[in-house]
Amino acid sequence: MVAVRKAQDRGHFNFGWLDTHHSFSFGDYFDPAHVQFRTLRVINEDWVGAGAGFPTHPHRDMEIVTYVLEGALEHKDSMGTGSVIRPGDVQRMTAGTGITHSEFNPSRSDRTHLLQIWMLPERKGLKPSYEQTRFEPADLTGRLRLIASRDGREGSVTIHQDAGLYAAKLDGQEATHPLAPGRHAWVQVARGAVTVNGKQLQQGDGAALSGEPEVKLSAARGAEVLVFDLA
Repeated sequence: MVAVRKAQDRGHFNFGWLDTHHSFSFGDYFDPAHVQFRTLRVINEDWVGAGAGFPTHPHRDMEIVTYVLEGALEHKDSMGTGSVIRPGDVQRMTAGTGITHSEFNPSRSDRTHLLQIWMLPERKGLKPSYEQTRFEPADLTGRLRLIASRDGREGSVTIHQDAGLYAAKLDGQEATHPLAPGRHAWVQVARGAVTVNGKQLQQGDGAALSGEPEVKLSAARGAEVLVFDLA
């Protein structure tokens, strides 16, 4: 079964400095039919204005992955970590017993476009930690590349949950990811248009897959897509 979540059906708020779309219930947006999918709790597509951002705020007991599509995001946290995340970088933060952090667009002229992803951890009370790695465009072109996993294999960042996160850039290409029995998938289209198991998806669309033997993607033109393999 493939259930499509259209971009225009997501929660949406525009605060001027922040234009944000929520695939799942978040903040002041609540939809009982779309609270989470398996252990995937949040996918927010954000456009952050030049010089703007999120001041210091707390998190706990969540696995947070940041995927920047355009621009840059400057990160500082209570663990002493400071970094700038750009397209190609994947950031993972384990909030665990509690952290505070801030995120700002360092540009004076350009917006930052990103996906902020939250996954429930395998257990509460983990030690907070931070990890960031880079994937070049060639790493993602024409195939699904593992960028986050429970065991950190293949150079992916480590998430404390039985899940795998893959990214692909497709332009007239196909990519397939097999799903083991009992596994589920979520597909999020970051750019362009892609066909997922026969369903046509546009930028911002998502799809929940259950009872499917595989995720089969094809794109006739430039597309960037994330695939979550979930328990």
